[in-house]
Amino acid sequence: MPEISRFFGIIITMNFNDHNPPHIHANYGDDEAVFDIQNNSLINGKLSKTATKLVKLWINLHKIELLENWDLLRNKQQPIKITPLD
Repeated sequence: MPEISRFFGIIITMNFNDHNPPHIHANYGDDEAVFDIQNNSLINGKLSKTATKLVKLWINLHKIELLENWDLLRNKQQPIKITPLD
């Protein structure tokens, strides 16, 4: 799973040719969650409240770039790194 970004200990990844809807995987410590990019909603898994808020904020800031990466990965191309939260 290619890493798209990393911030505050949260690792954001996407899978090559993954199933719809367009989504990201967020890992924080031993927790993992899957977030829908278009709706910015939790699909599966769990993160702490703070980590969830940070991931959702980041998705809002980078939705277009995330959807572009989704298309790249669906076409078996390398994704582009996205700026982390500061």
